[in-house]
Amino acid sequence: MEKEFYLGDIVETKKQHPCGSKKWEVIRLGADIKIKCLGCDRIVMLPRTKFEKSIKKIIKQNIPDAE
Repeated sequence: MEKEFYLGDIVETKKQHPCGSKKWEVIRLGADIKIKCLGCDRIVMLPRTKFEKSIKKIIKQNIPDAE
């Protein structure tokens, strides 16, 4: 099952970041996904497969308007 991710999505990871936060914002999509920690603003880039395995749930999905 492949989930759809969009720029600006807020996701929760299974493991917490060393700063204590589990919430991240998606800031770049592609083969690699760049996410920003909402606790300390650290930016991390992960391969899409690793990112999809580490996500627990999507807290807020930013679906673009269909035109």
